[in-house]
Amino acid sequence: QVQLVNSGGGLVQPGGSLRLSCAASGRTLDYYAIGWFRQAPGKEREGVSCISGTDSTTHYLDSAKGRFTISRDNAKHTVYLQMNNLQPEDTAVYYCAAALSESDYCSNYGGEYEYWGQGTRVTVAS
Repeated sequence: QVQLVNSGGGLVQPGGSLRLSCAASGRTLDYYAIGWFRQAPGKEREGVSCISGTDSTTHYLDSAKGRFTISRDNAKHTVYLQMNNLQPEDTAVYYCAAALSESDYCSNYGGEYEYWGQGTRVTVAS
């Protein structure tokens, strides 16, 4: 079992930044592909970014490219999503998810992940 804890959300003004964290409780995230997803009120969940288990591959939602960066700190068993230039349309609950994978592959499709964090709310408003 992998228990994921999300943190880092909050209220930020348009143009601001937040860094979300996805920490594994009591274990390493080495060789786990990690995805970040979000769900806005009244909308379906969408994949925002992912990083492969080998850290060699990352993917981003088109609207996140150039603004969001996914990274991993294996020593801290944590994956981060740095979000810059946030806009009101980024408002959502953000979740991280993990799937054991030693490949150079990751997916922004939620069905490919086994373990999920509890989510952290991001609100972008002036």
